[in-house]
Amino acid sequence: MTGWLKLALNTMKVFILFTGCTILFYYGLMWINEEYQSYHRYDEPEGSAIKVTAMVSDSNKSLVDRLWLFYHFGE
Repeated sequence: MTGWLKLALNTMKVFILFTGCTILFYYGLMWINEEYQSYHRYDEPEGSAIKVTAMVSDSNKSLVDRLWLFYHFGE
């Protein structure tokens, strides 16, 4: 009978440890989410930032040229 009691006690210890680690992990993820929730990554840049891309509308390109660029640059 003491074997079953030890087994039940050890099972309860593992369950409590697993539950505690799961709760700690959950609240850690929630804390990280709250930290980055207020991070504004799409704000206007400050200082001497410049725009590095420009949309070019070149309608003279053939389908083969566009396909070559697609395969060459992977876009």
